[in-house]
Amino acid sequence: MHIFSVVAHPRSNSFCHAISDAAQSALATAGHTVEHHDLYAEGFDPCLTPDEAYTIGDTFEATLARAADPVLKRHREGVGKAQGLLVVHPNWWGKPPAILAGWMDRILVPGVAYRLETADGLPEGLLAMKHALIVNTSDTDAEREANDLGDPLELIWGRCVLPYCGVEHYKRLIFRPLNGSSPEVRKKWLEDTQTRCHASFGQNVE
Repeated sequence: MHIFSVVAHPRSNSFCHAISDAAQSALATAGHTVEHHDLYAEGFDPCLTPDEAYTIGDTFEATLARAADPVLKRHREGVGKAQGLLVVHPNWWGKPPAILAGWMDRILVPGVAYRLETADGLPEGLLAMKHALIVNTSDTDAEREANDLGDPLELIWGRCVLPYCGVEHYKRLIFRPLNGSSPEVRKKWLEDTQTRCHASFGQNVE
């Protein structure tokens, strides 16, 4: 598969970066190709401009033509041709970092990720990618996340964003608590990441 990979953490020595590196290594070893983007390192601008805002009837070609920013155009092209998606980010206030939320606003747009042709709000997913793996770090206990908070990241990725865009097979890994975790635990988490990459993007995935 050709995988579009995104990591969103401001520190280049973060554990999120270690996870992303481990995942990319596993994918390359398995023979996949990876287009990787470190949003903070690239200085990705998360702010949607008026010219980029939703336009009814946009085609993929039209969205590229309207992308004056070459970085924006490159990301839209990459997402449009990818067969799989890998995203690594921390859980901040039950949501992705603002730079990643802005990436969704600017990249997963009509004509690229979905099409709306009726007033009922039901989309036609346009992405060729059918498989996605989202990996999160967190310091919130799993029981509290589920019972008190409702796991908002699962709602964002698993119920809103990915199904809306046409992704059919989705897995999410959560490593927690990150704060105070030992080197041995972190090593195991990196191994789990690589194992999940093989399962999510293997040759015989369903």
